[in-house]
Amino acid sequence: MLFMVIERFRNRDARAVYQRFRERGRMLPEGLSYIESWTDTGFERCFQLMECEDPNLFHEWTTHWQDLVDFEIVPVLSSKEAANSIMQTP
Repeated sequence: MLFMVIERFRNRDARAVYQRFRERGRMLPEGLSYIESWTDTGFERCFQLMECEDPNLFHEWTTHWQDLVDFEIVPVLSSKEAANSIMQTP
């Protein structure tokens, strides 16, 4: 299952987030996979595409970052999957 993770940097402090990432890495639990990420040009938010079968793994991961980041985790479908799903619904 795919998830879009929207991270809002607390106090707009992207530097603290990137510093921790350099020191400790992404700190993902086994079973939670990072696919790709993008950061807005104002360095206020990061958008990460991630994949896992057990959404409970996000809690383990976010505890490493919750002092620096507010998280919104949204299950997503690809556009092709969404179109197929909608077209199959009567």
